This record gives sequence, C-alpha cells and structure tokens, in this order.
Amino acid sequence: MKNILKIVVLSLALAAAVACDDDKQPVDTSLPVTSNNIAGTWQLARWNDAPLADGSYVYLHIIRKDNLFELYQNLDSFQARLLTGRFALLDDEELGTLIRGLYDYGTGEWQHRYIVRDLTADRMVWVALDDPDDISIYVRCDAIPQEIIDQSRP
Repeated sequence: MKNILKIVVLSLALAAAVACDDDKQPVDTSLPVTSNNIAGTWQLARWNDAPLADGSYVYLHIIRKDNLFELYQNLDSFQARLLTGRFALLDDEELGTLIRGLYDYGTGEWQHRYIVRDLTADRMVWVALDDPDDISIYVRCDAIPQEIIDQSRP
C-alpha cells in the first residue's frame, strides 16, 4: 500500500512539473555583433520599410578575414556593379555596435555609419546613425547569383 501511495504522489508531482512547461519564455536567438557573426553573404530584403523595386538588388558579402566586403548592387546603374572595400565594427556603450566602411580605389567612405541591431543567424537590421528612418534589413543567403557576379566583372 505504501508503494502505491508513493507512486501516486510521484505521478502527481511529475504531472504538475510537466504542466508548467507552457510557461517557458521564447529562446533568445540574437547574436553578438562580431566580424565572425556577420561574415557571409547577405541580401538586402527591405529598405526604409519597403521591399526593393522589381529587378533591383543589393548583395553584401562580408569577409571576416581582414574585414573586407564586396557589394554587388544595381541601384544606381542598369547592370550589376561591384564595390569593394574594408569595414570596421565599433562598440558604443549607448548605441551598441556600429559598422562603417571605406570603399577601395579612393572612392570614399560609406554614406552612413550604421547601428547593427537584431542580429540572428539569418537576419540583421542596420539603422543609419545620422538618419534613424534609414533602415536596411538584410537576410542571409547561400550565395550571390553567378549571373550577377559575371555582369559585374570587367
């Protein structure tokens, strides 16, 4: 009889513990903004709360080694254009991590410095430091389409 009573009490305790599983908080999938975590190929999915116009694209390939980037885009031309350079990540106590870039061949710096927010394995958000309405949402992709690479090479 004692064994049955123990089994009943243990069963009730187990049932109560399992019933509490519904209260679990969602798992935080955010990543720290580091060169390693942002390395890879990204496609601009939304800019200023709108998708890009049909046929327009921006692909950003971030190379962790030596903090290099390749930017394939057609926003200011009729065909693919390749821009290369270096980027730097800067930590700011109040704002978080900033990213800035310098184009190769003396063409200057990026137009803005950006606050990198909401970095996950598949998505990141950039907010222009000097224009909080300038928001770029990038999604990770496997690769830059080969036809875009071919068009952008001289």
